[in-house]
Amino acid sequence: MQVVIHAGAHSTDDDRLVNCLLGNRDILANFGANVPDPPNYRRLVRDILHQAQDSGLSADARDILVDAISHDGAVDRLILSNPGFFGTPKMAVTGGLFYGAAELRLDLFRQMFPDDEIELFFAIRNPATFLPSLLDHTPHKQMDKLMRGSDPSHMRWSEMVARIRNSHPHIPVTIWCNEDTPLIWSQVVREVAGIDPTVEFSGEFSLLMEIMTRPGQQRFKAYMASHPGMTEVQKRRVITAFLDKFADEDAIEEELDVPGWTTELIDALTEIYDEDVYEIQRLQGVQMITP
Repeated sequence: MQVVIHAGAHSTDDDRLVNCLLGNRDILANFGANVPDPPNYRRLVRDILHQAQDSGLSADARDILVDAISHDGAVDRLILSNPGFFGTPKMAVTGGLFYGAAELRLDLFRQMFPDDEIELFFAIRNPATFLPSLLDHTPHKQMDKLMRGSDPSHMRWSEMVARIRNSHPHIPVTIWCNEDTPLIWSQVVREVAGIDPTVEFSGEFSLLMEIMTRPGQQRFKAYMASHPGMTEVQKRRVITAFLDKFADEDAIEEELDVPGWTTELIDALTEIYDEDVYEIQRLQGVQMITP
C-alpha cells in the first residue's frame, strides 16, 4: 500500500487540499485511493506517535489505524493529511530549524507502516509571512518568544528537506511553494491523489476563484468551457493571463505588522526564500512542483 503523508506546513493549506480530495472521494476510490475523514485519524495518529515515543510501537498499530479509517474495498493509496504531523505550531521553529522533529516523526511513520511505500508532500512558505502567521497560532505574543533567540534570516527550508532526505532516502518528497498554489493546484491535487493528468475532478480551480475578481471568475469559467482539452501547461498560461488582468489585490496582499521587523528585513527574507527554493530544486530525490 502507498501511504501519503501531507504534513503541512502550518498556515499554508487550511485543509483545502484534504477537503478537495474528500469532495472527490468517490472518483478517487475508483483508482484505489482512500481519503478518510481527518477527525477519524488525526487524534488516533497523534496518540500512536506519542505512545511510540514513550514506550515503542505496538505490533498491531498499523492494523488498528487502517481498520479505524478504511472504507470498504481494497486500498492501494491511503492519504493522511495534518499540518501537525511534524509538531505543533510552536514546535515548527524550535532551535532555529524548520520542523526539527520531522525526521523523528517520519521514522515513527516508517515503523507504523514498515512494509508500505510512504510518500511525503509538503508546502513551504516565505518566512516573512510564515513566521507571523505561525505566531498567531501559538500562545506567544511576540516574535522573539517564538524564535527563542534564533535569527530568521539563518533559517532555510532546504535544510529541513535535506535533513529528511538524508535520514529517509527511500521516501519520495514532493515540495511546492504556498505562493504558487493557485497556479499549480490541479497538479498538486493529482500528485497527492496519484491520478493521471487526464482525470477530471471537482474543484480544479477553487483556489484561483478565491483570488480573482467576480468578473474575472465569470470570464475565466466561460473561457475554459469554450476551450476543452487544454494541457496543464496551457491551463497555467491562461490562469496567469487572467490573474494579470483580474487578480483581486485585496485577497492577495498580506499586511505584515511585526514589532521590530523592518521593510529591509522582510525584503531580505523574501530574497533568501527565493534562493532557498532554488536550492531545494537541486536536491536529489525531491520533486518540486512549480508553475
